Amino acid sequence: METKFILESLLFSAQRPMSIKELRDVMVNAANAEGAEDAAKAFKKIKDEDVGTALEELARDHESAGRSYRLECIAGGWQFVSQPEFSPWLRAMVGVKNRPARLTQAALETLAIIAYRQPATRAEVEQVRGVNVDGTMQTLLERGLVEQSGRAEVVGRPALYSTTPLFLEYFGLRGLEELPSADELRRIPVEHPPAPVTVDPGLATAVPEQLKLDEAAPMVTELSAPTEQPTQSPGANG
Repeated sequence: METKFILESLLFSAQRPMSIKELRDVMVNAANAEGAEDAAKAFKKIKDEDVGTALEELARDHESAGRSYRLECIAGGWQFVSQPEFSPWLRAMVGVKNRPARLTQAALETLAIIAYRQPATRAEVEQVRGVNVDGTMQTLLERGLVEQSGRAEVVGRPALYSTTPLFLEYFGLRGLEELPSADELRRIPVEHPPAPVTVDPGLATAVPEQLKLDEAAPMVTELSAPTEQPTQSPGANG
């Protein structure tokens, strides 16, 4: 029987994502349970690359078939997932799970620094951000997106922090290699806010009402001298 279809049957019945090692172990155990020693030995010899190739081919088969679900690899685990456009019917059937609150801008910045520089110490993160990150780090640890992965070989041996498999699942990544490279990030267009508009170069920013001038009206550039009034000489007494 073709390995690809064995993997399909396992993943179709699985209640959670399964790694390549877990899938291979199940195939070996199943062969041993059936007394098929030759098959068990063959499954043991299958390389991770070969299992991965079979899974990729299976994913392409389902994608080309245009089904309501697809095979996806997230955080190193493979599973069947429904297509997003069918979510209204699935929500009506199974309900909606309460998702944790979104990450703040500070948490996202801290998480990005750890993701690209991991393993990183708290001091290194603070050096990049320029602010204290104690509260933000605690939030990321509690959410399971970051974990302590060791200690740095420096004075004081501070803790090192790295991202977790839940981080990959949260952002829908197979692995850290799918993080955008620095070059890709630089190519993303960034819209900068318009420069402040002033009435005249070198002057302070003007409020919009001051800028709505009648273009037809002449600009007064200098003050006019006051008009002299004729003086009346005192009349002679008769």
